[in-house]
Formats: sequence, C-alpha cells, structure tokens
Amino acid sequence: MPVLQDSASLIAYDVRRSDRARRVRVRVHRDARVEVVLPQGTPATAAERAVRELRPWIERQLAQAARQQAVVAARGDTLPYLGLTLRLRAEPGRTRVSRRGDELLVPAGAGAAAALEHWYRRMAREEIGTRLARACALGGLSYSRLTIRDQRTRWGSCSRSGALSFNWRLLLAPEPVLDYVIWHELCHLAVPDHSPRFWALVASRCPAHRERAAWLRANAATLVL
Repeated sequence: MPVLQDSASLIAYDVRRSDRARRVRVRVHRDARVEVVLPQGTPATAAERAVRELRPWIERQLAQAARQQAVVAARGDTLPYLGLTLRLRAEPGRTRVSRRGDELLVPAGAGAAAALEHWYRRMAREEIGTRLARACALGGLSYSRLTIRDQRTRWGSCSRSGALSFNWRLLLAPEPVLDYVIWHELCHLAVPDHSPRFWALVASRCPAHRERAAWLRANAATLVL
C-alpha cells in the first residue's frame, strides 16, 4: 500500500487500475480506506500526485469517517431501526433473529451478524412493500417489481420497466429518510430524469426532501450493522 508522507502526517492509500476509468479518481470509503483509481496506462506517480493535490479534501473525509465510526461504536449492544433503538439479546441455540418489543433476540456467537442482516432484509421487504402500496395508491402510480439489495453506492433505483430496488440498510435510518427514498424512486416512475419537473414532483410528495437527503449523505457510513 503506497503512503503519502510529509512532516505532518501519513495518508495510506490503495491503487486500483480500471479499464473503465477515463481519469484519475480518489475515493474515501466508508471504512476510512483511501483508494485511487487509475485508468490503464496511467503512470503510478499519478496516484501520489492526486492524493497530494486532494489532501485537504481527503483529510476532511477521513475526519468525517472517524466521527461516523465513533457513532457506530457508541451503540454498544443496540441497533437502530427506523428511528427506534433495539437492544440485542443473544440466546444460545437460536439460529434466527426475532423481535420482542424493543429487543432483538439473536443467535449467540459468530452467526449473529449474518442472521441480523437476514432479518433486516426480510423486514425491509415488508416495510418498503407496505409503504410502496400506500404511496402508489396516493399518487396513482404502479411498479412492476420490488427488489431488496445491498448496493454499494445507491439507496434506491427505478428501471425503465418500472422495477424498483432499495437498499436494506435504509431500515437503519430514521423513518422519514426511508419515506423520502421511497418517494424519490416512485417519482421516477412518472419522470425518469432529475429535471426541475422531477424535483417539483418530489417536493409535492415529500416537502422536506432536501433535509432528508442531506441527513442520508451525512450519515451514510453509520448505516451498518
């Protein structure tokens, strides 16, 4: 792993070459990993130059990532669920997660993480399916298919065929944020682009969409198990 070093601090970064890249890109991932993407044929020295030029921005992103990681660490034995706080209770012999009031009963040991993700995915289909049905009835809209995924960079998507996809991690966000993403994708059924007409439609259905989108951008890295 290359390291950019000066008298103040070190910045470690990974270099990845991509056939699809057309220019040098620097990314700071949610886990505070810095990655430089180089087009094929670009000299390796371009990575160090990019990190050096973007150092102030990288340091701001790393500081934000550290704050977000602190938020996750402070949860202790709890997890968020649409604005609620659910306490984890491990039970030996259990293989699946179930909810009892404000508690999540989880398997003891190494299988807990996989079981928790399975539960959140299942609840995402129920929660989002119910909200979609209500919103479609209100807006006079219809979709062809619902998929729950774990996208790396998207919270939702709408295809030309009317298929909707949502990230299960949205259930770790407050309820109004989930509702905003649902309306955002539903509005794409009527307006497929991000034109002023689209944003006017979003605003008519979700007047606080800017605030909710800003919350999602600022807290995306905390939406992890």
